[in-house]
Amino acid sequence: MIEGLANEKRPALVRGDSASGNEGVMTEMEEINQRYLFKLRQNAGIKRLIERKWQQNQWQPVGQGFDAVEDEIRLAGWSRARRIVVLRRQVKDHLAVEMNTGNQQGTLHFVDHPDKIKVWEYAVLVTSADYSSEAFGQWYQDRADCENGLDELKNQWGWGGYTTHDLGRCNLSARAVALIYNWWSWYVRLAHPKTHLEAITSCPLLLNGVARLTQHAGQSRLLLTLTHVASDQIKTMISSVCKGPDFILANAPRLPKIERWPTLVRYIIDKIFATRPKNPPVLDLPTFHLASNSG
Repeated sequence: MIEGLANEKRPALVRGDSASGNEGVMTEMEEINQRYLFKLRQNAGIKRLIERKWQQNQWQPVGQGFDAVEDEIRLAGWSRARRIVVLRRQVKDHLAVEMNTGNQQGTLHFVDHPDKIKVWEYAVLVTSADYSSEAFGQWYQDRADCENGLDELKNQWGWGGYTTHDLGRCNLSARAVALIYNWWSWYVRLAHPKTHLEAITSCPLLLNGVARLTQHAGQSRLLLTLTHVASDQIKTMISSVCKGPDFILANAPRLPKIERWPTLVRYIIDKIFATRPKNPPVLDLPTFHLASNSG
């Protein structure tokens, strides 16, 4: 897919999880001069690398609570040495450890003195890019956000598989699900532009009400009765939804029908960008995401 793109249309960075962080995929990326950022599996060689970095204690803060350290190593099975970025972040909340003792139900142990014990979460990334280490933590976290969309489509929208062997019906069903997912996602971002809300939370919020249509003096109105406990939040979201069509009608009353949807989408995108920080910590570059079979 990447090789079929013109050079100016290729992604600035290809991201993938540990299923992509292997010699075969990295070699293919390097042969076509494609920069990549992959996660590495926690094998014995990687664990020894982490132990060495802990002993050397050369960590540098890179934002969002993460520390980072770099190295260039050649693991067993690799054809060349590659740039490695190790990220770590301390877990500071109250800790509870579940022990599996072989019984049906494990036993739970509480760590009473978390100030005396340091618990870290960490990730080891391999890259061919020359960006600063401050960028990689956010970029890899964004990769996980991309995969959340695939999980949502499969588990909340019914894209988990089809039982028919009729390819035409499968295509029709998949396209219908994708189209409805797309419509609903834009609708919810119009209601709540700050963050993406998955269907498991947005559907109960915005579909849990009773509407009554009233007509008077040539005007039609919908009277909504909300039964959800978060009624104040829902009212704010519905008010945001109403502002979108009102903006289109007020600013482009003579707009052809075919142009109304793109104009509304641009309006929603402007609202999304308006909620973002004025000085983002990393560059916003086009990326290509490789999802594993489990993703």
